[in-house]
Amino acid sequence: MTRIVVLASGSGTNCQALLDASASGELDASIVAIITNNPEAGVLARAAAADVPSVIIEHRGRDPELRRAADQRLIDAIASYRPDLVVLAGWMRILGAEVGAAFPVMNLHPAKPGEFPGVGAIERAFEAHQQDLICESGVMVHWVPDDGVDVGPVIVSDIVAFEPNDTLERFEARMHQAEHRLIVEGARQALDNLLRPGSEPKTL
Repeated sequence: MTRIVVLASGSGTNCQALLDASASGELDASIVAIITNNPEAGVLARAAAADVPSVIIEHRGRDPELRRAADQRLIDAIASYRPDLVVLAGWMRILGAEVGAAFPVMNLHPAKPGEFPGVGAIERAFEAHQQDLICESGVMVHWVPDDGVDVGPVIVSDIVAFEPNDTLERFEARMHQAEHRLIVEGARQALDNLLRPGSEPKTL
């Protein structure tokens, strides 16, 4: 069975979608480790509940040497689990290009390709809708080949439309539903691409 290491910084709902899909057989892969840069992250409890090893590697500060050292610790930790794929599931830290060069890495981002990179994408999309600038947003899963922010070849994406009299809470809930579905589909397609290179990106 193929092996996935998940990197997450927060509550871990997207990581949970992967854990559930792996446990049910929907995703033919094993989550072999969960790594976080936040010792208070809720994803640690999810790892414990699923009996999956967890690792905390604090990744803070702007100093280039500190960032490189943290990236190397991360590379060493990931490598020890021999993953076929690394999944960023709410990992709130820019990784150096060395990480993307060491492993196949995919990322989930709550926006359409090319829109709203970085943090707060859902809130910024909703604000743009309120200003009549956009009528839909979306979710994408993409490869992470370097240290760019939410850029890289798209593996799969989907549209999440705004609804009449939408609220941020309702829109956010639909976005999270799409995220939970796409992170599983993205992992499946990413692994298929690694085993059978040449697969084309998909839009659902």
